[in-house]
Amino acid sequence: MTENEKDMQTNGQASTGSENEKGMPEENISNSSNTNDGAAEATELEKKEQEVSEIRDKYLRLQAEFDNYRKRTAKERIELMQTASKDVIISLLDVLDDTDRAVKQLESATDVTAVKDGVMLVFNKLRNTLQARGLKPMESIHTSFDPDLQEAITEIPAPTPDLEGKVVDVLQPGYYLNDKLIRHAKVIVGK
Repeated sequence: MTENEKDMQTNGQASTGSENEKGMPEENISNSSNTNDGAAEATELEKKEQEVSEIRDKYLRLQAEFDNYRKRTAKERIELMQTASKDVIISLLDVLDDTDRAVKQLESATDVTAVKDGVMLVFNKLRNTLQARGLKPMESIHTSFDPDLQEAITEIPAPTPDLEGKVVDVLQPGYYLNDKLIRHAKVIVGK
């Protein structure tokens, strides 16, 4: 074989049908390696297909798990909303019982001061029960008007110059529940 043919063969440019040193045509030497490569590629393909099926299975399981989680949390949220006021209602039942007793006493009472004291006791019990649950009244009178917290029903001339732009009267008090505004105060503002 000449130097030129050797260079062509090492560079991969020699043709498969070239003749060897004895003048015999060369057989495709890579024929046996092609079958090994084909088998290796087939097993590699099977591995990749198995990996894909495992990943698909994991994905489907994860999707089903998330769907179950979403349904479970939605159900819990509905149950929570239905029973959220249960504790408050239970704590107000004592006040309702006291109110029923006060109504019975009003029907037969002749002493106005005793009735007044009884109604004040019931009212204070209601106020204390609500405050224990986080309700807090808003202090509005003689404070600067704040449209984020108060709703101005009307404006009147300020009785004194220092009450201009301030709340003169409260028609309906505002309330906070656990430091969150739940009702705006309806106020009259001095101008």
